[in-house]
Amino acid sequence: MFEYPMEDVAAVTTAQMREVDRLMVEVYQIGLSQMVEHAGRHMAELVRWRFFDGDAHGGRVHILAGTGGNGGGGLVSARRLQGWGAHVSVTLLREPETYRGVPGQEIEILRRLGVPMSVATPPPEDVDVVIDALVGYGLQGRPRGTLAALIEASAWDGAPIVSLDVPSGLDATNGEAAGVAMRATATLAIALPKTGLVTLEAAAFTGELYLADIGVPPQLYRTPGLDLEVGPLFSRADLIRLTPRAVLDTGFSGETPTVGAE
Repeated sequence: MFEYPMEDVAAVTTAQMREVDRLMVEVYQIGLSQMVEHAGRHMAELVRWRFFDGDAHGGRVHILAGTGGNGGGGLVSARRLQGWGAHVSVTLLREPETYRGVPGQEIEILRRLGVPMSVATPPPEDVDVVIDALVGYGLQGRPRGTLAALIEASAWDGAPIVSLDVPSGLDATNGEAAGVAMRATATLAIALPKTGLVTLEAAAFTGELYLADIGVPPQLYRTPGLDLEVGPLFSRADLIRLTPRAVLDTGFSGETPTVGAE
């Protein structure tokens, strides 16, 4: 996988990412289902290469899926991994009938595929990887109730955790954990890293930091109000690793055989 200096990539706040999402749908007519599909596919791809050496067949993956777009991406990754021969199971944050829109559609697909789903149950201890897709940049305040309980139940010395966009419980803008938060082995940020992910304090929660292309047009970032200059980050791969420049300057080649890219 191509490695990119973390310091050379623009980071966005929660408010800025909400505006990116709004512009994608309202101005560029790129629907939520397209964005969620890209996010989930890249998550599945990262898990396949980073934890299964490029072959997910027979791997055991458990997905924790919230009710929003972040959860939708996790459910897409479940579908993709199941199609690649992995043994997939899902924990839903709420009852399935409360899931609307794209996440609700993905639940129906998984139901038809026979993927086991349960509600508010902790990850089983006999899995190889846990995908954390409970809540993304939209978290408001500290996690409570079932969300907090699932985060706490995932804090065990078992399977590695891969978080989608932001480790659940971490403030995407400032990188602080007001309450409980996932401590991920790896985090797959979507489109651009959130400002909270690139702070020193967040490193203990994010683990390895990756970035996935969901098809945001470069000119969108230059919209007045955003005024971001984003180069061709994904010109060599649509899934890249963000690494502090100090690490890259030690002589690392910039290519790692443990993760592939389409």
